[in-house]
Amino acid sequence: MTAPVKVAARPLSPHLQVYRLPLAAILSILHRITGIGLTLGTLLLTWWIAAAAYGPGAYRMATDFMASWPGLFIMFGFSAAAYFHLCNGIRHLFWDFGAGFEKPQYAMSNALVIVGTLALTFISWLFVFI
Repeated sequence: MTAPVKVAARPLSPHLQVYRLPLAAILSILHRITGIGLTLGTLLLTWWIAAAAYGPGAYRMATDFMASWPGLFIMFGFSAAAYFHLCNGIRHLFWDFGAGFEKPQYAMSNALVIVGTLALTFISWLFVFI
């Protein structure tokens, strides 16, 4: 009778605990997450529009919620997600045409997506509080 062969303990391949994702990969994951967030935020906007159709009481309740701190926080997140999704979507359009795959180009597009998101969100919310 032969003895069973012992399998040597092999090292596991690098995973998310070891491997550092490039910024483009993180932005791609965030693009998908913001798409889900935009869907949920659209439900809030739908509630606001439907409340306007139901009458002044329902509309007042919806606008009071949106003017509260939790409502403003949700709307801020919704607007930031919308601008990020827009900026990253424009970058993906360029990628669909085969442009921007060189290392300096996608590094620049990473920065443009982040700066564009921050700038557009800041400008939009500047008008809210003026």
